[in-house]
Amino acid sequence: MPDLDPLALLFAPGRATVPLLLAPMAGVTDWPFRALALTYGADMTVSEMVASQAMIRHAPKSFKIASSGPWNGSESPAVMAVQIAGADPAIMAEAARMNVDRGATMIDINMGCPVKKMAKSHAGAALMRDERLAGRIMAAVVAAVPVPVTVKMRLGWDEGQRNGLALARIAEASGVRAVTVHGRTRAQMYTGQADWRAIGAIKAGVAIPVIGNGDVTTPEEARQLLLVAGVDGIMIGRGALGRPWLFREVAHYLRTGESLPGPEPAERVRVIIDHFDHIIAFHGPEIGNRLARKQLAWHTRGMAGGGRFRESLNHSPDADSTGQLLRTFLGSIINN
Repeated sequence: MPDLDPLALLFAPGRATVPLLLAPMAGVTDWPFRALALTYGADMTVSEMVASQAMIRHAPKSFKIASSGPWNGSESPAVMAVQIAGADPAIMAEAARMNVDRGATMIDINMGCPVKKMAKSHAGAALMRDERLAGRIMAAVVAAVPVPVTVKMRLGWDEGQRNGLALARIAEASGVRAVTVHGRTRAQMYTGQADWRAIGAIKAGVAIPVIGNGDVTTPEEARQLLLVAGVDGIMIGRGALGRPWLFREVAHYLRTGESLPGPEPAERVRVIIDHFDHIIAFHGPEIGNRLARKQLAWHTRGMAGGGRFRESLNHSPDADSTGQLLRTFLGSIINN
């Protein structure tokens, strides 16, 4: 059994502020992005969603998604929390075991992904429509691995089926150690406002830690989520795209009540270049170039000339060309 219990550390008494987590986002939270979030103060990150069926077939892409790298001067990665998705208890349990064998120190079960592909396979948020199956999956995964198991879910399928509290209680009874609640139903997708009061009702109804997620894009919103929902932790997703320093700003604000200034241009430039280089090194030039262009689009929002730069990215054929475009553009930012 691994020596590290990441949840015991995450929710240890005496912390100055509640823990801040980076949300798992498909196609976004690869290891280079997670490492950047950790650098800027995220207390824990979770991998992109890994399809359990693909995992047990030993699909190379699944192994890559679930991978981490050396962290903070150590040959060992940071806490390696892997999120798995699927609808078959036995397959989910096997995928969890495989990830633990590969070094995962926490398993998160996806019961919140709203996309149609997941719903058609009865996985992700669709599991909230079948509490019995959801319970069987949670119990099977908990029994299969010696590491903490958590669940990420939504408030329910739609306004007529807001069963988040019922599912959280099933999770608690199954041995799940914590739940993250995105304050929307599946029907809402990412529209409308996250219902933080509904997250608070779930928090009040279970004894295990509840992490709040949804619409936290500023330090002030993080504090408001705490006040409204009383959650044990905060998970930040889309608000951190191109803004990894948001974790630093939120932590400082929660601790002191004071706002930190944003990064200086030189720091921002360094972050962007380092992130690009890490993506290419981790994924290789072909896949890395494609993934980097998406990240660079987020990084350059609000920069003078950013629109023209992003347009040029669409025609960049390879990683060397993208790197040259990037350094030329960022050089103009510093020099001006």
